[in-house]
Amino acid sequence: MTEFTIGLTEDAIAELNEVPIFDRRRILAAIEQQLRHQPTNATRNRKSLTGLRPPWEGRDPTWELRIAPWRVFYDVDESVHRVDVRAIRLKRPHEVTEQIL
Repeated sequence: MTEFTIGLTEDAIAELNEVPIFDRRRILAAIEQQLRHQPTNATRNRKSLTGLRPPWEGRDPTWELRIAPWRVFYDVDESVHRVDVRAIRLKRPHEVTEQIL
């Protein structure tokens, strides 16, 4: 099984630093567990966001990882086995993904 390198952009790191420490640990653990080996396999908590244009530069498609109320947005470069986490955002129950991008 191929192992992917995971990187966080400066913006994602800044957003992560604003997350309460308990949630931060849970988010980092989920990133490691969910994105290290098969980041482009859709699951119950992981999906491709086709048709959405995020406000950052990245590769298409953008992917979303759901961790309770938090959403981790990332893209994947399969040619070099790299995942780039672009944003980490809180999604409230009444919001849709487009609102938190």
